[in-house]
Amino acid sequence: MNMTAIIAATVLVAAVGLFIGIFLGVAGKKFEVEVDEKEVAVREALPGNNCGGCGYPGCDGLAAAIAKGEAPVNGCPVGGEPVGKIIAAIMGQEVTETVRMRAFVRCAGTKERTKELFEYTGVEDCEMMAFVPGGATKGCSYGCIGFGSCMKACPFDAIHMYNGVAVVDKDACKACGKCVAKCPRHLIELIPYDQTPVVHCSSHAKGKGVTENCTVGCIGCKKCEKNCPAGAITVTDFLAHIDPEKCTHCGACKEVCPRGIIQ
Repeated sequence: MNMTAIIAATVLVAAVGLFIGIFLGVAGKKFEVEVDEKEVAVREALPGNNCGGCGYPGCDGLAAAIAKGEAPVNGCPVGGEPVGKIIAAIMGQEVTETVRMRAFVRCAGTKERTKELFEYTGVEDCEMMAFVPGGATKGCSYGCIGFGSCMKACPFDAIHMYNGVAVVDKDACKACGKCVAKCPRHLIELIPYDQTPVVHCSSHAKGKGVTENCTVGCIGCKKCEKNCPAGAITVTDFLAHIDPEKCTHCGACKEVCPRGIIQ
């Protein structure tokens, strides 16, 4: 074996390795991306659910936006006020009060309370029901379809189906908004955690159309509107709406509602 050739090959390999190492080191310095220490700290403070409820593409996106001053320090609905306080300290800002929100389903039309039009056998998915004649098995075209697309979309196991209607566990709900986006009939909205009373209906059908298909739906009789001493209730398109800013929680609307839909 030629020792000279072996030594030459070894030197060549070492030289190539040294050159590549130096090249990568220089390239790494030249193309190094500066890391915002505040962004890193904010990201570590976020819960990491990546639910998108903040309006940004996951926790990384929100952390970057907060560090740039483009998003509020309390922008994470999952972390709520505790996480907001930590991030406010990181950003050197004053702690802002956060109103806890929860999802609310504007329907109380369980199977016992609503008229069934037909027996359905097939894929149980609310969005798929848009392709079924009539749109659902229930007579009310405004109510909960009952196949749990919102329940499947919830990353916190805060929604369960009860006799054909989605019910939210408000203590488990993090107000991420995924259920809101998933419901094809737009029955779910985010409301303050402590908001009461609420109207468990979304029907805009006239009185007869409601009574024929549901035993609890709002018929737009305006009794709640007329008896509210604070003027917090208005009936528009045969459906009662409560303004939480004006509501004094007196309970008068609940007492006079003939359908028991205000709770």
